[in-house]
Amino acid sequence: MSITSVRLNDDVDKPLDLLAKKLDRSKNYLINQAFKEFLVKQSLEESRWQDTLEALESIKSGQSIDEADVNAWLNSWGTGARTTSPKP
Repeated sequence: MSITSVRLNDDVDKPLDLLAKKLDRSKNYLINQAFKEFLVKQSLEESRWQDTLEALESIKSGQSIDEADVNAWLNSWGTGARTTSPKP
């Protein structure tokens, strides 16, 4: 475990102190939880960005499916004649 000093502005420190007392947790615990959640969120955003870039590349290379084909496939769901998913 490492130690890092952080200067908190009063508009962060005071509510954090109140929350720590309310939850009977240390400010250290709450700060660690907040950082964990932030890091997970950033990782998810990076993953979504990479998915977006891959999707854009597939469109550029002509690997797309016509909307009408997708709608026909979705409309077959729940019927006795469900079709297979369309392919690019």
